[in-house]
Amino acid sequence: MAIVAVKKDAVAQADLFEADVSGWDSEGRGIVRRDGKAVFVSDALPGERVLCRVTRAGKRFDEAEAVRVIRPSESRRTPPCPHYAECGGCSMQHVEFAAQVAMKQRAVEEQCERIGRVSPAQMLAPVYGLPWHYRERGRFGAETDERGRLKIGFRAKRSNRVADISSCMVLPRRLSAALPLLKEALQTFAGVLRGIEFAVGGGKTALCLLTDKRPSEKQRGALWALSEALSSGWLLSWKTGNREEPLYEGQGGLSYWLDDFAVEMPFSVGSFTQVNAELNNVMVRRAVDMLSLQRGERVVDLFCGLGNFTLPLARSGAQVTGVEGLAALTDRARRNAALNGCGNVSFETADLFCADGLSRFWRGADKMLLDPPRAGAYEVVKSLRPSEMPARVVYISCNPASFARDAAVLVEKGYKFKSLGVMNLFSQTAHVESVGCFER
Repeated sequence: MAIVAVKKDAVAQADLFEADVSGWDSEGRGIVRRDGKAVFVSDALPGERVLCRVTRAGKRFDEAEAVRVIRPSESRRTPPCPHYAECGGCSMQHVEFAAQVAMKQRAVEEQCERIGRVSPAQMLAPVYGLPWHYRERGRFGAETDERGRLKIGFRAKRSNRVADISSCMVLPRRLSAALPLLKEALQTFAGVLRGIEFAVGGGKTALCLLTDKRPSEKQRGALWALSEALSSGWLLSWKTGNREEPLYEGQGGLSYWLDDFAVEMPFSVGSFTQVNAELNNVMVRRAVDMLSLQRGERVVDLFCGLGNFTLPLARSGAQVTGVEGLAALTDRARRNAALNGCGNVSFETADLFCADGLSRFWRGADKMLLDPPRAGAYEVVKSLRPSEMPARVVYISCNPASFARDAAVLVEKGYKFKSLGVMNLFSQTAHVESVGCFER
């Protein structure tokens, strides 16, 4: 019988138990049962038999780690990244790529069934995306070790410390290759650097250093040397508090392009944009098609951000209102609309997590698009009244649990759950994006 070692540290035999993995949760953990209680096991896959150790006991469920895999799944593979055991940036490199997508789809379906007690009339084919080199936005952590050396990377697994990495297989190749140079050049920032925001767009790569205080003359000199070593196409800046300062004036900006709608979207490093530009194009196309727009219809786009869906909806001939909670994003969205010549769109800033007065945004609207953060759009769907319900709602979600909860409210209010599809925007992680369509 094959035995795959997962954890090499010695453990007391009394702390261990064997179990068969019956399922997989939306955080990428295997699910086993012990004395009738659910146990969520990291590094375990459905169909496997694992030797487990409980790491956290709770009233309703326990958490555990797989010490050994006694009977491996056919979908298990050797993680190709040398940092995978330590780095928390990925959680599914030990799973074959097609199996990752299938597991994510099943997790979304199960959350709908278990939490919402709803299921779509049609399950759409999943969109796979690229397995590697797709992540175009994020933040590195930075910390100084006991020898005074700066470490840069993502947070370590099950820890707040920084995993010091020299390459990353989910980053764009150009950024991954620059990590050793970046770390060496920024050693003068040891002790004051807390992180680095990065973003890629329009052929440029931006790095914004998050510092405790403005760089000294010596540190700015190190940044100039780094800029020269990186050659063209890199934008360097630093941020102390909320104030961002570029290394030099006249640095060109970032942008991404939505091919199907001929829309250019300028943005700033640190702004919310999708991490996966290629699949963002596909997702926007799918959402617009799901709304089945007719020219002149009124559409409300809630949680609109900088206009990622709003401007394509306007390009399709609809009269669109975008609503977002952050004024900085609605300001950016207005500028993007002007840049792209979209006159049939307006933007408002409002707290979409507060029910008071929300209905004014969709009163008279024919259709609605929702793209909330992980908390979901509960206050919005709960506030829908029979006389003001748009004929169709398309809901983009990054959290299967909040989506299932909100889908149940929509169905209870009289919507038909027409279709649901998952999109693998975050390959090698447990995160999954889903798009659902509801018709009155």
